[in-house]
Amino acid sequence: MKKIITYGLPLLVVVLIVMQFFGPETANPPEDPAATIAAVAKPPVEVINVIDRGCRDCHTNRTSWPWYSRIAPASFLVARDVTKGRAHLNFSEWRGMSPEITALRMTEACIEVTRGDMPLPYYLPAHPEAKLSAGDVKAICSWPEQQK
Repeated sequence: MKKIITYGLPLLVVVLIVMQFFGPETANPPEDPAATIAAVAKPPVEVINVIDRGCRDCHTNRTSWPWYSRIAPASFLVARDVTKGRAHLNFSEWRGMSPEITALRMTEACIEVTRGDMPLPYYLPAHPEAKLSAGDVKAICSWPEQQK
């Protein structure tokens, strides 16, 4: 145990310091306002508000990178979540989506928010404004039905 404290703890500190110099990329890609879901699919304002408040940081190109996203190892975790979120569903890149595809993607989003899987549960303590109310879930879930 003494060896762990003597050698392991200083090594851990050095590794954490070195990690600060090799952090992930946190620049947002450019966003074409004409390619967003708001411009292409023209959802109701309630849906846009829910997306902006609860989904923007991981599912658009307008991520607000919090202070802890610049400190390793949290920076790697946040960047991974944003990259995966954008790859799965990016509301900033909606150009070319037909009404049928829009309805399908929003139905998938409805399932995720209804189950409580989105926003990610570990995201909410630092971002309480992203918590979705029953009305928010209803707005997300009722819009795809209007697209069919």
